[in-house]
Amino acid sequence: MILDLRSLFVNDGETLPLDCRFDMSEVDFYGICPLKSPVSVKGSAFSRAGIVTLSVECDCEYTAPCDRCGQETVKHYNVPIERLLVSRLENDENDEIILVQDFKLDLYELVFTEVVLAMPSKHLCHKDCKGLCM
Repeated sequence: MILDLRSLFVNDGETLPLDCRFDMSEVDFYGICPLKSPVSVKGSAFSRAGIVTLSVECDCEYTAPCDRCGQETVKHYNVPIERLLVSRLENDENDEIILVQDFKLDLYELVFTEVVLAMPSKHLCHKDCKGLCM
């Protein structure tokens, strides 16, 4: 989903509400595809002084077997994303600032990256699973 943010960069104080879903059911994590339900993205982008602030929350369910006992488990994750978007950038060494070329932002790419980075490397049915749950 490509967001055209031109009006936000031009009109100070404008807000763009965001409410969408992304299908990530084919994203592979360690040999499984755990994001069976669409990832819900809600929030907004608003402008102030030539800078656009993107503030969204991504809700997703991670469905996979427990790494210890093998029991199929569903966990809910909330991934907040807050980034400053600029049309010009002199120093590109800040991970919180995104350079938006041609006033367009690929929201799917940003959400994909943040959700993948937020997913667990070890998936457990509960935090003290001893591998005997079955």
